[in-house]
Amino acid sequence: MKKSKGKANSTAEKEFVFEFRAGKHNCVLKVPLQFPVHVNISDLHGRLMLLHKIPCYVENELKVSLSSFIEQETTVDYDREAELALQRLTAGEVDVNQLTNAWSKSYEETTLEHARPEEPSWDEDFADVYHELIHSPASETLLNLEHNYFVSISELISERDMEIKKLQERQATEMDKVMHELGNTLSDQDVNAVASQHFDAQQILENKWTSELKQVTGIQKQEYQEWVIKLHQDLQKSSNSSQINEEIKVQPSQLSEAADSGSRMFEEQPQLEESFTIHLGAQLKTMHNLRLVRADVLDFCKHRQHGSSGAKLRRLQAALSLYSSSLCGLVLLVDNRVNSYSGIKRDFSTVAKECTDFHFHCLEEQLEEVQQVVLYARAQQSSKQKDQSETQKNGGDDKSKTVERNPSNILPGEFYISRHSNLSEVHAVFHLCVDDNLRSGNITARDPAIMGLRNILKVCCTHDITTVTIPLLLVHDMSEEMTIPWCLKRAELVFKCVKGFMMEMASWDGGISRTVQFLVPKSISEEMFYQLSNMLPQIFRVSSTLTLTSKH
Repeated sequence: MKKSKGKANSTAEKEFVFEFRAGKHNCVLKVPLQFPVHVNISDLHGRLMLLHKIPCYVENELKVSLSSFIEQETTVDYDREAELALQRLTAGEVDVNQLTNAWSKSYEETTLEHARPEEPSWDEDFADVYHELIHSPASETLLNLEHNYFVSISELISERDMEIKKLQERQATEMDKVMHELGNTLSDQDVNAVASQHFDAQQILENKWTSELKQVTGIQKQEYQEWVIKLHQDLQKSSNSSQINEEIKVQPSQLSEAADSGSRMFEEQPQLEESFTIHLGAQLKTMHNLRLVRADVLDFCKHRQHGSSGAKLRRLQAALSLYSSSLCGLVLLVDNRVNSYSGIKRDFSTVAKECTDFHFHCLEEQLEEVQQVVLYARAQQSSKQKDQSETQKNGGDDKSKTVERNPSNILPGEFYISRHSNLSEVHAVFHLCVDDNLRSGNITARDPAIMGLRNILKVCCTHDITTVTIPLLLVHDMSEEMTIPWCLKRAELVFKCVKGFMMEMASWDGGISRTVQFLVPKSISEEMFYQLSNMLPQIFRVSSTLTLTSKH
């Protein structure tokens, strides 16, 4: 046995000897092994069989002998190290107090009964208090207070938009005058200088309003949370809580007043909708609800200051289920950049800012956190691919592609999630990355967007999201190339794929009833909507159908 220099528990080389007969010959296998052995015994046994061409009829015998040898020699090493440790302790080379403290610390860190209790979190305490109050007679007061804050923010946003509009009109007039004098008293340089001044003025004004809105929403959030905690404490301390509940009930509902006064001024565009009930499963069938809805995707997010009485009911339902196992999700199709600067992302960000989120971080902060996670994941992935390419020596092409791609962007089929308490009917938004290939009619069931939907449904099953809204055509807006055959082909593909994913749900969540809403753009004609509503029951084998409704 050869020992390496250093401590007693350092590596040592020992020779494994195995004797067997091959026909009339006595064979001996001698293999040096490094102790302690860190490789899997089965893997080591397989390599010995292959490298030394051991006959198959002694395979089991070799494995038993190898396992016994490693176990015995490992025990001998442990015993020798233990004897040396006791000798050092007897000779006084080790501090007894230091040793007992280390043992005690290790025991406490690995034993559950000695674990420190988790410190209460403000967010968790507030969530518990809010959940209790929203399911009490105080719910109407909470909604009224939230609506007052919503009206305040809406007025501030209207004032901002009006000031920005006036600035743009004034700048447009000034630019027209400059262009009229171009070539006479002014040059191109003068025009560029004026345009630069206009841009700077717009940026200053927008930054001013952004800062003011952020400050106001921060104040509202702090005031709201403190008021909710205080109300809960008053209800707990009060000896006559029924009287407080009565006072809460009779407070005027400004939300309903706004709805009544605005019902004559605001008329919502008709929304077509059809509902179905299906049963899926091989042996134990689970009932699910399907809905086909023609609406704008942001209609599920917008709060309406002047709307029907249904607006209050939707807000109440969203509040009641905020901290429950019946959450609502929405799939939003976005590009590969994690920001809110353009397209549907900008529109969604505008809607999210119309009302203060009293429970979660604002959208910008959530996106910044997502961006950091994406960068970390890409760095880990790049490091792993680099190690694999160095090992295999054949990963040059993949490596170049990884370098060329922006590490801050996500790939088609990937998605990130934002949480919200200030949207009309949605608690979680799945930002699914898609590319321009979806506008062609040649996608298959293996397309990244389709696989992204599958992963989204899996997340819904594991995180108590029982209602999810999916863009049926995988687009939010219609274009010229999206003909009736294109729409029917795309809808059939999505219907069939989602049906397959829903049949997998039983293995994900044990068979819980869910609601899946298929959303089509508002620009879809009623005739096209009827064709899609006829296709859905044929694919899903619908059990029952609710008649077509037109919601106002």
